[in-house]
Order: sequence, then structure tokens, then C-alpha cells
Amino acid sequence: MSTPAILAVILATVAAMEGVAWVSHKYIMHGFGWAWHRDHHEPHDGMLEKNDLFALVGAAMSISMFAAGSPMIRGAAAWEPGTWIGLGVLLYGIIYTLVHDGLVHQRWFRWVPRHGYAKRLVQAHKLHHATIGKEGGVSFGFVLARDPVKLRAELKAQREAGIAMVREALAE
Repeated sequence: MSTPAILAVILATVAAMEGVAWVSHKYIMHGFGWAWHRDHHEPHDGMLEKNDLFALVGAAMSISMFAAGSPMIRGAAAWEPGTWIGLGVLLYGIIYTLVHDGLVHQRWFRWVPRHGYAKRLVQAHKLHHATIGKEGGVSFGFVLARDPVKLRAELKAQREAGIAMVREALAE
């Protein structure tokens, strides 16, 4: 593969992973995977959460693609794009770790953004955590964040429709 093609595959994979993450968060983590994800929405003192097991799923996806693209593992059957897709999944995982775990939940460093897109990301994710339980909710992505004013209005509509139970601080 040419260098531009490799870069295109890596960047397309990183972009596609935000869609994969959104769908996984909304329909798996807030669906049948709630047993792993619940502790992420509840107060706790531990450094690790059951929710961190989802990182192993992402790692398995990346490793599988690296293996599919590896001539050392697959020989002549190696599929070269697999290597670059695996790298894109890995890069998304790093971005996720820095943005979600680091910036939003401040697990790795302390910095509260006062303006710009970083502030918008934090606000959107805090609105995601405004619901009690797995029903309803907004902002299921991790890197792309919608306007917090629109998210707040959507949460209000969900509360009024009986879809979501919203924490007291945001009920008004």
C-alpha cells in the first residue's frame, strides 16, 4: 500500500471508531452490557471499574486486525489493511483514554477546561451522566460532542416523556 493509502485507512478507522463507540455505548453498554457499565455511572472509590473491561474488547479488536495483517502470523494470507486498521483502532483507544478517562473523568490528570471544544466535551459527557439508570440519556459518543444546550433540552423532553430519570440538579 502507498503511504497516502495507509494514512487514509488509519484516519478512516479512527473516524469510524467514533461511530462504533457511539453504537456500542448506546446499545451495548446501556443495553445488555449494563452489568459492566453500571459502575461507571455510580460513585465509587476504586481506581478500576468493571466498565474498564470494555477496553479489553477494544484491545481485542485492534490485536485481531494486527494479526490479520501480519505476514508473521498469517503468511501469504496476511491482509495488509488489517495492520493499518489495527493501528487506527489503537489510536482511537489512546484518544478515548486521554479524552474520556483523562479529561472528562480526570482519572489520569487534573485540568478543567474553561472554554472551547474541550469544555463542550466535558459538558456533553456530564449531561450523559445526568440520567439515573440505563434508560434514556444523551451524548453517547466520546470524541464528538453536540451542543450542550440541545442536549439539555433533549434530556428535559426525555424526563417529561417518562423515558429517563434525571438527577435533581438537572431536573429544572
